[in-house]
Amino acid sequence: MSSRMAGATLLRHLGPRLFVAAEPASGLAAGARGIMPAAARIFPARMASTEAAAPHAKQEDDAKSPQAAATPAQQNKKAVVSYWGIEPRKLVKDDGTEWPWFCFRPWDTYRPDTSIGVAKHHEPRALPDKVAYFVVRSLRVPRDLFFQRRHASHALLLETVAAVPPMVGGVLLHLRSLRRFEHSGGWIRALMEEAENERMHLMTFMEVTQPRWWERALVLAAQGVFFNAYFVGYLISPKFAHRFVGYLEEEAVESYTEYLKDLEAGLIENTPAPAIAIDYWRLPADARLKDVVTAVRADEAHHRDANHYASDIHYQGMTLNQTPAPLGYH
Repeated sequence: MSSRMAGATLLRHLGPRLFVAAEPASGLAAGARGIMPAAARIFPARMASTEAAAPHAKQEDDAKSPQAAATPAQQNKKAVVSYWGIEPRKLVKDDGTEWPWFCFRPWDTYRPDTSIGVAKHHEPRALPDKVAYFVVRSLRVPRDLFFQRRHASHALLLETVAAVPPMVGGVLLHLRSLRRFEHSGGWIRALMEEAENERMHLMTFMEVTQPRWWERALVLAAQGVFFNAYFVGYLISPKFAHRFVGYLEEEAVESYTEYLKDLEAGLIENTPAPAIAIDYWRLPADARLKDVVTAVRADEAHHRDANHYASDIHYQGMTLNQTPAPLGYH
C-alpha cells in the first residue's frame, strides 16, 4: 500500500508537468501537441540541438511577413545549417570579413610552391613502369578527341578521376594500419590530403565552367570503372598503382601547361580568379585565371613526385612505413 500511495503522490505532482493539456483536436495532431512539450522537458539538450519552435508571438509576426508564404520544404531547407543540425563556428579573414567557405577552413589554405620543376619525367625502366606509362599515354588519344582545346571541361573530368587514387590508397593503408596494429609513417594523411587537394581543384573549376549532361554521364561511368579497377590494382601491387598515378600526374602537368599556353596566347579569356581559389591558395585579390591554373599545375607536380617516390620505396623492397616526400602544401 505504501508503494502505491507513493506512486500516486508522485504522479499527482509530476503529472501536470509531463502531460500538458493540448488544444481540442483529434487524431495524431492532438497527440503530437501534447507529447512534444513533454519530450522537450525530458530531453532539453537533444531537442535544442536542432531548430526549436519559435514562440507563438513570433509565429504571429512571421505570419504577416512574405516569408510565411514559403512552402514547408523551403522553410526546412533554410533551417539546415550543417549535416548535424549545429551551426558551425563563425570565422573571419585577416581583413575582418566573415569566412564564407565550409568546404575548407582558413588553416587549410596555403601558398603554392610554383618553383617546382614541371618538366620532370620518370623514365620507365622495369616492366611495370613501362606498362603503366603505356596505359596512361594511350589515354591521350580519346582525351584529345573528346575535349580538343576545351581545357576547363577537361580539367573538370581530370579532377574527378585524379581524386580517386589517393582516397583508395589512403583507405587501404588505413585498414592495413588497423589490421596490423602499426603506424603508416604519415602516408595515410599524405594521401588523404592529396585527395582533398584534388577535390578542391574540382570545386575551383566548377566556378569557371559547368559540365554538360554528357560530361556528367562520362564522369559517372569513368569514376565507377576507375575506382574499382584502381582498388583491385592497389591490392595486387601498390608500387604499380603509385607509378600509374605518377604518370597520370605527369599528363595532368602537361595538360595544364597547354592550358597556360592558350591563356597567354589570348585564345582563352584570362578572367578574374574565382573567390574560392583566391582564398584557398592565398592569391592576390586581383589574381586572374592564369594564376589559378599555375597553382593547380604546381599541385599536380607535387602529386607526381609523391607518387613516384611511393613507387620507388616499394621497388627498393621497403614498405610505406617510410616518411612520405613533402607535398609542397599544408
